[in-house]
Amino acid sequence: MNPKRHAVRTGLQRGWTEFMLSIKSPQDQGFYVFIALVTMLYLFVNRDSKVEGTDLFLPAVALPSILGAMVAFGLVIGPAYTLAMEREDGTLLRLRAAPHGLIGYVSGQVLNASLGLIPSFAVLLIPSAFLFGEVMHRGAAGWIRVVWLVVLGLLATMPIGIMIGSLVPGVQKVGTWGMLPVFVLLGISGIFYPIQDLWTWVQWVAQAFPMYWLGLGMRSAFLPDAAAAVELGGSWRTLETVLVLGAWATFGLLITPVVLRRMARRQSGSQVAAARDEAAQWVR
Repeated sequence: MNPKRHAVRTGLQRGWTEFMLSIKSPQDQGFYVFIALVTMLYLFVNRDSKVEGTDLFLPAVALPSILGAMVAFGLVIGPAYTLAMEREDGTLLRLRAAPHGLIGYVSGQVLNASLGLIPSFAVLLIPSAFLFGEVMHRGAAGWIRVVWLVVLGLLATMPIGIMIGSLVPGVQKVGTWGMLPVFVLLGISGIFYPIQDLWTWVQWVAQAFPMYWLGLGMRSAFLPDAAAAVELGGSWRTLETVLVLGAWATFGLLITPVVLRRMARRQSGSQVAAARDEAAQWVR
């Protein structure tokens, strides 16, 4: 068998195993339930609030925005933490010794992250359909748009998480290097607050990153055309969404392999041991 193909196949098997372990994990199940409860409480409390400039109630508009935020946050922070932890415990050092080990590793991470979005979406969409009625106003065409948006969003955001996980000094720094900047970008990207009410320069900063376009794209998939009137430019800007996410995806595909190879060359057994000692001291 071709060594590279074998590495990809092994990586995909590993990604599937990690996903199944996650589904069975009480900790991960609790996380999904917590996110669902907090989101449903927010939407239920505001169920009678109408979005200014539309005939839509807030849950209909906020839900797709939150789904876009979950894609961006999960596909950046999840791989960043995983990569940083597996650098410290020696997993990546062992994989580096195998032929095309890093290719297999990335393949597994992509599958695991992709599958992880299914329960994340399900715990929000299923209860929302019962509590707030119709959540998808576009029917089958809307779901098709959701699929290609998620795929493009994965290609645009996951390389960012992999680069963060490759560059941070340790897993404890992922929150500072990754989580904090992502929270800031989500805060200014129209996910939870109308971007039109922010300063013009902040709007331009937000539009330079994938988070804004994922939120906009999800709203365009779920909401009727009339809702675009309250967006920047008064339209869904589908072409711009594809171009910006595509540009980030291209950047990631070009830069991520370089960063990973550099990280792999610099990693050694002594570094893994030092990282373990530092992590043990941090726990104490």
